[in-house]
Amino acid sequence: MKNIARFSRLALILVLAVVFIFTFSHPVLAKQKIKISFIGPLTGGNASMGLGGRNSFQLAVRQYNRGMFGDKKYEYEAVVEDDECVPATGVRVATKVASDPSIVAGASHYCSMVGISTKPVFTQYKFPSMIWGAVLPAITIPSSKYITRVNGTQREQNAFHADWSRKTVEKVYGISPKTYAVIHDITDYGRGHAEYFISSVEKIGGEILAKMGITIGQKDFSAELTKAKAMNPDVIFFGGLTAEGANLRIQMEKLGIKAGYEGTSGILNEDFNKTVGAKAAEGCMSFGEGAPFEKLPGGQEFFSNYQKEGFKDEPEFYGIFAYVAAQLIMDAIEKVGPDREKVADELATTERKSSVIGPIKYDKDGQNILPVVTAYVSQDGKWVVWEDSEYAAGKRVLPTIQFMKEKS
Repeated sequence: MKNIARFSRLALILVLAVVFIFTFSHPVLAKQKIKISFIGPLTGGNASMGLGGRNSFQLAVRQYNRGMFGDKKYEYEAVVEDDECVPATGVRVATKVASDPSIVAGASHYCSMVGISTKPVFTQYKFPSMIWGAVLPAITIPSSKYITRVNGTQREQNAFHADWSRKTVEKVYGISPKTYAVIHDITDYGRGHAEYFISSVEKIGGEILAKMGITIGQKDFSAELTKAKAMNPDVIFFGGLTAEGANLRIQMEKLGIKAGYEGTSGILNEDFNKTVGAKAAEGCMSFGEGAPFEKLPGGQEFFSNYQKEGFKDEPEFYGIFAYVAAQLIMDAIEKVGPDREKVADELATTERKSSVIGPIKYDKDGQNILPVVTAYVSQDGKWVVWEDSEYAAGKRVLPTIQFMKEKS
């Protein structure tokens, strides 16, 4: 009996030893790693927006992996690509990502001219791609179930812009701009903004005196501005990105053009103010999706976490959209598994009563129909929300209004 008892104890010890070794040397419960991608301009003239978007996307991934949003089935890895805000580069990196079966889905593009170029790629490879910054409506319309967008589009932005120009400015100053010269880059992005701005202005009785296209990389705008100056518009509207938009504003000053300057979300970053300089930027207007962090439901918490993470770059205005895109993508994968087709179906029907950017609801085209749009004015070298500015309070006068009073 003693031998049997001794054998039983020895057997138990051996079993426990095997269990211990197996448990601690073979992590059988390790989570499956899922790759999701981020694509944006990390170099070039729009790098600040891309870097802010990349960091925000990575913040969401890190938070998920740390369990900040509860226990998750999978561990996530961010695959990052630079589209340079160049269509050819965008198509190349989109093909690289979409053709890799280990990458399940991704958040893609700040630049609309890249977003429209890669739409066929993502559709061909049946790769779920959520736009985090590009605003050209045609990226999601007509619909491809593989393309969704969390931010707003040019339609909402320019309708808001025109309404602001008439009602808000009229309320503060008693008069509002009536005539416009439109200058836009000839990409799909620039043409789209021009189209939606013109239609929105004409609906409220405004007059478009000229519509002129410029090329990406163009440095000299003297021909377009000389023509615009002769027409004496109340406002010069620019539909394009920061590099051209900043140079256009600088050259307006050199030519002595006193008309107001109003731009799209393409110039809504601090690089515009730094390039133009505080004096020339003063009173310039820009309109963009979303709002400053302190005015969004979860914006302050997002920004605080972003800062704690130690990123060197600012999140910029669109970073929070990339953050939400990452969350929605990971939520979809958690719900239906790492299956592209199922993830695409899940993302296409996204609806959230609340998020850090507010309610989210997608229409049949995969477009968030509840985006916030905000007006900004450059004040003392910084973009300031219109309602918080000294212009809205009547303490300062917009260049547009000063010019109109001089003309009358």
